[in-house]
Amino acid sequence: MSEHRRLRIFRGTRGSGALQEYGLEAGEGMVVLDAVHKIQAEQAPDLAVRWNCKAGKCGSCSAEINGRPRLMCMTRLSDYPAGEPITVTPMKAFPLIRDLVTDVSWNYEVNKRIPAFKPRAPDAPDGTWRMYQYEVERPQEFRKCIECFLCQDVCHVLRAHEKHAEFMGPAFLVRAAVYEMHPLDEEDRRSYLREQGGIGYCNITKCCTEVCPESITITDNAIIPLKERVVDANYDPLAALWRKLTG
Repeated sequence: MSEHRRLRIFRGTRGSGALQEYGLEAGEGMVVLDAVHKIQAEQAPDLAVRWNCKAGKCGSCSAEINGRPRLMCMTRLSDYPAGEPITVTPMKAFPLIRDLVTDVSWNYEVNKRIPAFKPRAPDAPDGTWRMYQYEVERPQEFRKCIECFLCQDVCHVLRAHEKHAEFMGPAFLVRAAVYEMHPLDEEDRRSYLREQGGIGYCNITKCCTEVCPESITITDNAIIPLKERVVDANYDPLAALWRKLTG
């Protein structure tokens, strides 16, 4: 059983563009990416769209659907009223290349600048490490990140205020948390998070957590603990006195 649906898709480049409406017959269970592919195949062969796995695991097909950052492959047409058009636009936090494709290369540059994992020396007689299971499990949640950058897109510091030069964004605060909370890591990234990473810009609105397709609790489990570490290092008077006494 099929039904007629309408999609309003952004067409254009960084210099100019506009929404263009397309109609199609949508089958049961069709997702937005299916609809975009059908339009691309039958009506607009020059429509630019990035995608890969179509299973919600590669993060490639990120876009804004009715103004909300989402994965097109995980968003069903049936989630929206049948008589109303669905608007599909590119992510706003990154430079537009064409149509639904944005340049997300800035994210990979940010990733390169995070101080790398630095394991402590083995502490067991057999040359291995000893750690508790809960220590191992704590950062595992963050490793679910598929680099869709929806959290980066929804973050007002990047989206509205364009602080890309000063703020690393929630996706890479999560990446830093992977290292910081690893039981073997001994690198101190607190100065980096405060100065280059701009963690102070985050005012924990939790919008990043709301759009994460992997249900990572970005704000509560990654960003807030990192903020606490930065505060302890820079604003705790007892810690400051201890550093002064010990050098």
